[in-house]
Amino acid sequence: MSKTTSPSGSNPAEAEAFLAAHPEIEAFDIVLHDANGIGRGKIIRRHELMPFFTGGRHLPISILGLDICGEDVHETGLIWDQGDGDLRAWPIPGTLVPLHGTTPPRGEVFMSMYHLDGALMTSDPRHALQRQVDALAVEGLRAAAAFELEFFLLANDRDGNGKVQPARDVLDGRASSKTEVYSVDHLHGMVPLFSDVYAAAEKAGIKAETLISEYAPGQYELTLHYREDVMQAADDLVRLKRIVRMQARKHGVIACFMAKPVENYAGSGMHFHASLLDATGRNIFAEAVEGQWTETILHAMGGLQATMGESMLVFAPHANSWRRFANQSYAPVSPTWGVNNRSVALRIPAGDIRARRIEHRPAGVDANPYLVAATILAGIRHGIQNRMDPGPETTGNGYADAAGALTIPRDWRQAIEAAKASAFLQDALGEDMHRTFTAIKAAEYARVARTIADVDYDLYLHTV
Repeated sequence: MSKTTSPSGSNPAEAEAFLAAHPEIEAFDIVLHDANGIGRGKIIRRHELMPFFTGGRHLPISILGLDICGEDVHETGLIWDQGDGDLRAWPIPGTLVPLHGTTPPRGEVFMSMYHLDGALMTSDPRHALQRQVDALAVEGLRAAAAFELEFFLLANDRDGNGKVQPARDVLDGRASSKTEVYSVDHLHGMVPLFSDVYAAAEKAGIKAETLISEYAPGQYELTLHYREDVMQAADDLVRLKRIVRMQARKHGVIACFMAKPVENYAGSGMHFHASLLDATGRNIFAEAVEGQWTETILHAMGGLQATMGESMLVFAPHANSWRRFANQSYAPVSPTWGVNNRSVALRIPAGDIRARRIEHRPAGVDANPYLVAATILAGIRHGIQNRMDPGPETTGNGYADAAGALTIPRDWRQAIEAAKASAFLQDALGEDMHRTFTAIKAAEYARVARTIADVDYDLYLHTV
């Protein structure tokens, strides 16, 4: 294959050096993330890596127009309207890593989609985030960020009522149906699995940090090191999800990233921590005197408040996502803000002024981190540019304050309609990504709406 200039900025020298350093690796997962954040691509053999770096790889345009089941969504305009022709995917610089514990040994590299002439394929979620990164750069700013990863470890078999149940400890098979929040002893039963997770993360260049037993049976949280590159923060999140899923499977349990897999307990969030740095690396959210908030951080929260309602489809993209938003469940039900307060949507964490940041709490772990980050950065920019006032701080129960706050959609259908009509969201994601994303969500809604759920039979089969 002839050498072609890569529009992603990838360099064949990276692949050459990697192959020389890892003679044991026989194959590579090449992964592109679609609107739902699902990794799609191929496994290529070792000898195919250099041609991928020198000439890209042809993939059908329809790969970015798939629903959660991998079915074509014709309303995206990416299928028959364009003849489902091939575009070209290119590797992302710096994302080529070895995979831990694979047999035979494999590596992994992320890729992004471009037209054959090198132009951006703007229904690629990664390009949506890059648009916001570039817009901040024009203003002399860059976003530093990190995601939190919450998830459940579940058993492969269901309980007597057909419900999912927590996985037994991989150490000795011990079972627990207790919440076990912050229990260190409880974590010990999963140490073999998490040791593999940490090893895999280190091998991939990810700084996975604190491990927590969370607020539901079988629920855990892994925190990630703060990055001064928001794209790298999103890459860390999607890669760590894949690592956790892979290592859980190896240990005989299920890693579940549904927002709400267990009906009587809290769901799993994907909190996004963000601050803005100027050209000197100074955090412009940081106040001079602790607690005397800068206009910048207040305006940023004002923008996030004002745009939250029309953005909720990005943060809660699936039918199950909306089951997470229950009163007093650590999932915010209105766009309130507060300091050191976990009942609000926008939280300023306590701690060092130099690390001042906004913790954006609405997104579930089932959301696409590239689209979440793009939407939040657009909301921050909107608030700063328009000097938006977030109103008074919530100092107590944010759920009690919800009645007087700005409204957000109350269900998936409302969120889809709000997103489709939103000029802000179209600007945040770009016209093509906005059309693709909302069309996919509308198609998924129709799929769920025509499906007869077990609860229908429980409630109505013998009673109406």
